[in-house]
Amino acid sequence: MKHALLNRTLNTYLFAAIATIYALPSLAEDAIKAVQPTTLMEAITMGKPMTSFRLRYENIDQDGKSEQANAWTMRSLIGWQTKPLNNFSVAAQLINVTQFNNNFYDGTPNTFGLSTSTPANKANYPLVVDPDYTGVNQLFVEWTGLADTKLRVGRQSVKLDNVRFIGNVEYRQIMQVFDGIALENKSIPNVDIYAAHFEGLRRITSEYFSDGSVDIAHATWKYLPTESLTGYGYFQDMARNGFNPNSTSTSAFGGTTLSNNSSQTLGLRADGSHKINADWSALYTAEYAKQDNYRGGDSKIDAHYWRLGAGAGFGNWSARIDREVLSSNNGLYGFQTPLATGHLFQGLGDSFLTTPKEGIKDTFITLNGKVLDVQLSAEYHWLDSDVNFIASGSAPNSNHYGKELDLVAGYSYNKNWSGKLEYFSFKEDDLYGPTSATPTRKRDTDKFMVTMMYTF
Repeated sequence: MKHALLNRTLNTYLFAAIATIYALPSLAEDAIKAVQPTTLMEAITMGKPMTSFRLRYENIDQDGKSEQANAWTMRSLIGWQTKPLNNFSVAAQLINVTQFNNNFYDGTPNTFGLSTSTPANKANYPLVVDPDYTGVNQLFVEWTGLADTKLRVGRQSVKLDNVRFIGNVEYRQIMQVFDGIALENKSIPNVDIYAAHFEGLRRITSEYFSDGSVDIAHATWKYLPTESLTGYGYFQDMARNGFNPNSTSTSAFGGTTLSNNSSQTLGLRADGSHKINADWSALYTAEYAKQDNYRGGDSKIDAHYWRLGAGAGFGNWSARIDREVLSSNNGLYGFQTPLATGHLFQGLGDSFLTTPKEGIKDTFITLNGKVLDVQLSAEYHWLDSDVNFIASGSAPNSNHYGKELDLVAGYSYNKNWSGKLEYFSFKEDDLYGPTSATPTRKRDTDKFMVTMMYTF
């Protein structure tokens, strides 16, 4: 109770602080763009905000839980980045997540295997991973002293490609951020090179990992304005950065269950929208990656990833079909993406934030469009395993996890105000488990979310 009161008080102070900042005199936007700062004060006042407030209601009705989750939370990001002075700029951003009620389980202290104890008063609630939290979200120095080059040192948000492998998980109220150094260079025409070395990361649970490092090598060539080819290498030397880092079971659902999860992933991605005429365009994605153990990682880490997809766009509408496979190493290990924004894949309902050791084959269709300034999106997923699993009931062996429908409607009132309605429904097929007598279920789940956001 005291913790919740403290967070509400901090939230009030954050609102007051940002109101004070925006009450200060400022130059007109056009003048700011034309004039370069000559003093520290000018660099500060001519900078840009990194501020937003996001209020969310999330309802979850999950089979096997006697209570529905009804979570009201607010995320406040308050920050500012100075304009470059002598090629240096500084960015600082605070984060506060406040829970307005307690009719849900936020996962503390046992989210993702951090503990084995669940509070007795939360055992019957579905999981909503938005714990109370106040801290530093971003804090970095940026240097632009070389043409077409940006060097960033400190805590930072990172999103690469479609965030399948590296993302900031901004969907949850606490974002994933990385501590280290990152270099971006665009001196070669139509080529964007990104390299980074990170010594730590804060995950969506607020847990901080600093035992090990993450190295990134990433290059994208835009051979046409809306079409690109990307090569990447992701090297995670973090033994415990798996979603079940402390598990010793060899059959637990949904995790690597390894004592050392360090891995390297090398891949190639082609993605684009090819213009056919004034109205029509062809959409395509082709990607392959190989994952192996790295610097002491378990020898079971040996799997591959591929995705093939195609579709068509007409005006504001598009439709496509994709097939994504995260393979299994003979039922011992499933291809993992521990640094990704996992919410966007295998259905938006988060039933598969980690890959089961039998792998995943996801076939899905996507429809996007716009009606009266409302952005609409619908997806339907058929989720199967890469190799058969032990099932319970009438199908002793199966490869059918389930199906999911995802519906999203978003609206931007202006450049500051936006809102979103979301509905996700996962329906289980055969019962997955270590034995047919004791299945570890992926239960039927329905989620409904309402989000309101104000961005400065």
